[in-house]
Amino acid sequence: MTWAELVTTLTALPGVTPPGAGRAFGASALKVHGRIFAMEMPGGLTVKLPADRVRELIASGAGEPFASGRGAPMREWVTVADPRTWEPLAREAAAFVGGR
Repeated sequence: MTWAELVTTLTALPGVTPPGAGRAFGASALKVHGRIFAMEMPGGLTVKLPADRVRELIASGAGEPFASGRGAPMREWVTVADPRTWEPLAREAAAFVGGR
């Protein structure tokens, strides 16, 4: 799945808005109810998930820690390279962020 396909698919979900003129961490971002849950980054898709889930994805080799360029990785953010995982992880991220 490409970023453009992901945007088209997920903006059909309630409360999800497409990337706008503003950028997050220099990236194009999807939001749910005004809060960022997924970003197109070099190396893949970066999503916001519960810290335990992020650790699980990193430990399994499915994801890489995400650091905003300011040092330590952010505990609720992970970057995944495999585009086959993007849609399910982005949906999971939208549910996580949208339910907060």
